[in-house]
Amino acid sequence: METDQIILRRETVWLAFLILLLPGCATPTLYSYGHYEELIYAAYAAPGKISPELQVEKMEQDYQKARAANQRMCPGWHAQLGFLYFQLGKLDQAQQEFQTEKAEFPESVVFMDRLMANLKKQ
Repeated sequence: METDQIILRRETVWLAFLILLLPGCATPTLYSYGHYEELIYAAYAAPGKISPELQVEKMEQDYQKARAANQRMCPGWHAQLGFLYFQLGKLDQAQQEFQTEKAEFPESVVFMDRLMANLKKQ
């Protein structure tokens, strides 16, 4: 009889633990990543395989989806888009993305300032 009660208590404790654990698995992420990680990997693993134009197109689509869901883009996202615009010769748009990265993620200020200084030399 006592062993049945001990087993029942253990099962109850495990069940309570699982019930408390499950909501943590369903929490939304802080940022939207879209295709960002895939594009970064593809760009460095196989340079030239995906054109900057196609990368920009996918990233802009991801941005629209994130805005519709009221989500922020992940750190580095605007910097990468700015770099792609730079590759395409769209310096104004590149600078705008670098400014956005700088404003949203203050820890990137030094790096973004250097990139923007290099843009002015172009």
